[in-house]
Amino acid sequence: MSTFKAPKGTYDLIPPDSAKYLAVREAIAAPLRNSGYGYIETPGFENVELFARGVGESTDIVTKEMYAFETKGGDKLALRPEGTASVLRAALEANLHKAGNLPVKLWYSGSYYRYERPQKGRYRHFSQVGAEAIGAEDPALDAELIILADQAYRSLGLSNFRILLNSLGDKECRPVYRAALQDFLRGLDLDEDTRTRIDINPLRVLDDKRESVQKQLTGVPLLRDYLCDGCKAYHEEVRALLEAQGVAFEDDAKLVRGLDYYTRTTFEFVHDGLGSQSAVGGGGRYDGLSEMIGGPALPSVGWALGVDRTVLALEAEGVELQLPSATSVFAVPLGEEARRVLFAKVSELRKVGIAADFSYGHKGLKAAMKAANRSGARFTLVAGERDLADGVVQLKEMESGEQTAIAVNEIVAELESRLG
Repeated sequence: MSTFKAPKGTYDLIPPDSAKYLAVREAIAAPLRNSGYGYIETPGFENVELFARGVGESTDIVTKEMYAFETKGGDKLALRPEGTASVLRAALEANLHKAGNLPVKLWYSGSYYRYERPQKGRYRHFSQVGAEAIGAEDPALDAELIILADQAYRSLGLSNFRILLNSLGDKECRPVYRAALQDFLRGLDLDEDTRTRIDINPLRVLDDKRESVQKQLTGVPLLRDYLCDGCKAYHEEVRALLEAQGVAFEDDAKLVRGLDYYTRTTFEFVHDGLGSQSAVGGGGRYDGLSEMIGGPALPSVGWALGVDRTVLALEAEGVELQLPSATSVFAVPLGEEARRVLFAKVSELRKVGIAADFSYGHKGLKAAMKAANRSGARFTLVAGERDLADGVVQLKEMESGEQTAIAVNEIVAELESRLG
């Protein structure tokens, strides 16, 4: 037993379960790559001010959950708690928005970090796949991203998820709503921290999950009743585009999500089989974020989907992913000459794209065949001195147990044929 364990609230991805996570990441990324999104990777830590300005100083993420630290050189950094601010920072730093082809469409995959009370579906280290479309204000772009996420989930076999949709207005209509909301909230029986939030960002109170708060929000003013004509028209176009593509959604007038940078379209994917941690992903439009972090005006929209929670959603629905076997062919040598011959053949098989493995460690036949069974290989190559003297090896089909002698120089062609 090792002296060390994974830190509290984190997890290790190990085979065979790690194959599920890889398959989920691939399924989410596939429709993005097919829609003009290029891959981007950013550092695991950034200047702490990037998140304070972008995510919002009043959010729980910044005030309670962010891993912030000071380096030996005096730099104040933070482990990234989300992906959008980092991706936008990188795009601005590389001047991608000046290349003349807007929107800049990017996707990413990585680990994120928040100091939270660990529970199933909520970890201090978690994995997301995200997408951002930077530099264009177009309802079709908002709809595209929602459709691509819906497509990704359905390609995995998920069906019991719902899409919640709302509009948060813009700088024209939100201030009027903000004032009305503040007046309402100040009349409620709220704790001191929540009352402080009323002055800084009252919309966040709507996102408070505590029952003691939610039961007081009956009759709360809703932003949809305060939207300006421009925001109303924009939101209706997003809805119409989704409906035209057969993507079902639910209007949720209280949906604000947990980050300050959202404007207009906001959405969340929830799965009813996950209990309290029902959100599997979400996103929205963030037209002012670029200016918040020192860039030009770049209206943008994006989302992030949780890999961990998507795996939990698949398990809740009993969906078994069709994962390719890690090994198709397993080689079992009996003797030194057989080791040299079969090792060479395993290398040849790999070069032509066949997943092949080898019995390492000079195992006897019984132990080697057990290893072949555990590998999940469809075929096993077995060779001893007598076989090689005849110029053949034994090819065993593991499921049926059928065994055939084939010429050494025909191994690769024969397996290519059998494996298709």
